[in-house]
Amino acid sequence: MSSGDLSRRRFVGALAGTGAAVTLPACGDAPSPAEDTTRPETTAGTAREAARHSGPRPLYLGTYTSVEGGGKGIGVANYDAATGRITGKATIENIGDPSYLALHPNGRTLYAVNEREDGAVTAVRLSDREILGSRSTGGGAPCHLSVHPSGRWLLSANYGSGSVAVHPIDASGALGERTDLVTHDSPAPGPGQEGPHAHQFITSPDGGHVLAVDLGADTVYTYRLDTRAGTLTEVSQAHTRPGAGPRHLTFHPGGRYAYLANELDNTVSVCGYDRATGRLTVSEPQSTGTGEGTSYPAQIVVTPDGRYACLANRGHNSLARYAVEADGARLRLLDTVPVSGDFPRQLALAPDGTLLFAANQRSSTVSVFHVDADSGELRLAGDPFASPVAVCALPV
Repeated sequence: MSSGDLSRRRFVGALAGTGAAVTLPACGDAPSPAEDTTRPETTAGTAREAARHSGPRPLYLGTYTSVEGGGKGIGVANYDAATGRITGKATIENIGDPSYLALHPNGRTLYAVNEREDGAVTAVRLSDREILGSRSTGGGAPCHLSVHPSGRWLLSANYGSGSVAVHPIDASGALGERTDLVTHDSPAPGPGQEGPHAHQFITSPDGGHVLAVDLGADTVYTYRLDTRAGTLTEVSQAHTRPGAGPRHLTFHPGGRYAYLANELDNTVSVCGYDRATGRLTVSEPQSTGTGEGTSYPAQIVVTPDGRYACLANRGHNSLARYAVEADGARLRLLDTVPVSGDFPRQLALAPDGTLLFAANQRSSTVSVFHVDADSGELRLAGDPFASPVAVCALPV
């Protein structure tokens, strides 16, 4: 990866008042929840009640440490599960460019990418905020990571080199040496792209496959992960239309459909997922609600009950709301809502789905919205929270 490519990822959109460019930084999403085998309304309702009586909850914040106005490490705050108000400000320091974060399933260890030319991933024990060490990802500018549901493997995506990596996780939560690294060398890069750009690496809801979204190749790759050896075997590829620039994939809780945000052609696509083969089928793209041109859609999230989806539109500074219909097979655009910030890079729902967090990179803020369970309406929960170059918010 060239130093110019890395500079573009870090600096484009990072500072308040700067203009957007064609290639923009990435921040993916944590793995989708496992396939739901209960009534969604019952599950969501129980979770909502538990959260509302649980008091302050932790919120971890990702940033860039190597840009002007950036943070000094991983931000630590709390949010009120009922009001959405964010309070407190601390930092886990000595972690370089932690632009994306993920939590171990047992809640004891936090993982961060180090989005630098020599990319790495870092583990942090949360009980005492002790850094457990870092490991090389074998590529440049890692922008996304997720933990396999077994808790034994860390999956990461190297944007700069267009590759995906696997690291073992030991009983303490620390990372071992990389067990696999796969570069996306086929198909050829899409229009205007000089090479592959892996943007996201997640596990399917059924746990049978892992999927990598690559913006440069206009492709979603499906792999089987050998859960004993930590190695990857490609089983299929799903191609978007040329130049779409797929960025982020989110599964519906039912596990049969997923939604793909396409950064470069300003669209979103519904995808069918075959659990037996891992094959993803990409449907015709549809509107992000932002009109002509592009708004660099960043990430789409789905409420735990599977009824609504929200998409972050960075150039438009809005959240597009969709009704999810036909058991996940259709998205119907409802409206767009101002995000109350500049350049919403990443979205995250609180575990119970009642709050939506938007990390606004250029305004260095995190906006919080109440999510109405019945209508999917978004209501801003007070003034946005100041956080330096906010590029990722992880509520737990």
